[in-house]
Amino acid sequence: MSSNSERKPEISFADFDRVDIRAGTIVEVEPFPEARKPAFKLKIDFGAGIGIKKSSAQITKYYTPETLIGRQVFAVVNFPPRQIGPFMSEVLTLGFPDDEGAVVLGAIERRVPDGGRLF
Repeated sequence: MSSNSERKPEISFADFDRVDIRAGTIVEVEPFPEARKPAFKLKIDFGAGIGIKKSSAQITKYYTPETLIGRQVFAVVNFPPRQIGPFMSEVLTLGFPDDEGAVVLGAIERRVPDGGRLF
């Protein structure tokens, strides 16, 4: 099994360009007690072109629903939906593991339009 710190094989810019990473604002957060690991169900607004999408995120160590509402996050919006227990996750919310493996969300330094694409 590979470590998260191992480097992956090189990819071309065209490969990277196929991954659609967008900014969105969290508009709703619910507990996800059915998840195997502690998680929240998120609804994230990606603006008029993409709309509101659902995501499951294991971010309960550092975040509460109150601190997440209105926060902008990065997410991959062009993966196929993934069934997580009884919940269908439509986007992958991005973050980094801390020393203990808990997820820290990637931060957007200044407010950007929802749906803005990372490039």
